Amino acid sequence: MQIRPAADTDWASIFPFFRAIVDAGETYAYPAALSSDEARALWMGQPRVVVAEDDGRILGSATMGPNRPGRGAHVGTASFMVSEEARGAGVGRALGEHVLAWSRAAGFRAVQFNAVVETNTGAVHLWESLGFRIIGTVPEAFESRTHGFVGLHVMHRFL
Repeated sequence: MQIRPAADTDWASIFPFFRAIVDAGETYAYPAALSSDEARALWMGQPRVVVAEDDGRILGSATMGPNRPGRGAHVGTASFMVSEEARGAGVGRALGEHVLAWSRAAGFRAVQFNAVVETNTGAVHLWESLGFRIIGTVPEAFESRTHGFVGLHVMHRFL
């Protein structure tokens, strides 16, 4: 598996798992049923977008950049999506490690995730294993299709 910058032509492979993840209603607060163009603007319009690719197949994608503009730009943030068929194969970990290395090289002092759904225990465990801490939880800030109103963790890691 290699992680490389996303090309415009990768969107056709990213959109199916983007749509499935968003429409499942468990991990992203994006509106359901976004068109391909709407979703593309949200995902591909970030400062840096990468894909995890294996043998020509796009397994996942991550976006990264500053968490805030101006005086908050020294803290990075990122978002991650892994295709259903690639889950459990280390794709999320590889993307997370890439984000940390890129963020460090780009001069960020820390990385902060603003909205990790507390019932997304796989992601919470992964980020904690990569050195992130839960620094707060916004109660009932996310409406999970399965669990109802649940908290959103703010997770942070100094670089």
